[in-house]
Amino acid sequence: MTHTRTDIRAAIERYWSAAQARDWDAFGALVAPDVRYEVPQTRERVRGREAYVRFNAEYPGDWRVTVERIVAGEREGVSWVSFAVDGRTETGLCFFTFDEDGLISAIADFWPEPYEPPAGREHLVERY
Repeated sequence: MTHTRTDIRAAIERYWSAAQARDWDAFGALVAPDVRYEVPQTRERVRGREAYVRFNAEYPGDWRVTVERIVAGEREGVSWVSFAVDGRTETGLCFFTFDEDGLISAIADFWPEPYEPPAGREHLVERY
């Protein structure tokens, strides 16, 4: 099934809205059961909906995200976000790939600088 750019943009908006609200049920409903998430700077990969939702729900600190811009295609989209945690604000780019059902099947987050991941999430990720 082909989705419009409007569909993809709306799905990305719902993704960030659910994350900001800590609505993990709504957040999880937007991603495919076999979603793959990668952070090249930390060399982390998370596989599967359950692990990915936990990865976000357990992220340390009182973080906030602000969506600056979304660009959408028919099966892909990109968001530019500002992510604030522990007194710092980072800019990130998040690339989304959607499956035929309109669910997010792959996500790649890019942050400006390489960094070591926060401790305590080793049970959810594989390092590459």
